[in-house]
Amino acid sequence: MRFAGNVIWFVFGGAVTALIWLVGALVFALSIIGLPLTRAAIEMAKMSAWPFGKDVVHIRDLDNKTLSTRTALTGAIGFLFNVIWACTFGLALFLAYVLHGIVYCITIIGIPFGLQCFKLAAISLWPVGRRVVTLELAKAVREDKAARALASYRS
Repeated sequence: MRFAGNVIWFVFGGAVTALIWLVGALVFALSIIGLPLTRAAIEMAKMSAWPFGKDVVHIRDLDNKTLSTRTALTGAIGFLFNVIWACTFGLALFLAYVLHGIVYCITIIGIPFGLQCFKLAAISLWPVGRRVVTLELAKAVREDKAARALASYRS
């Protein structure tokens, strides 16, 4: 079912939105300063082209690093790049995904595609620091994070 959903998605708009992500990646790659945005945009282009069976997790949840001077600095820099992205390509992509999601959700058959649009809209404003993973890996990462949080409450 994931394969069929991905093929239908790719043909009816996924290729175009992935291309927009790649154009954003190219624009920011031309400036050396924008390389973190390039990585994030390429990750989101993968997700935008084939969204079924994939999810997005934060890199800190994936690598399980604790707060340190280095992670705080990279987080601050990532925040700055996310603001730059949101002011340039992010807002346009967000609006495109929301509008497409509303149109898809008008029909019963289009609801799964509309839900994918809303998922992509949520991450299109803030892509730096996110990684595209399978649904199974995302579930395992979230369960691990929940178990660590529960352990910290109990101790």
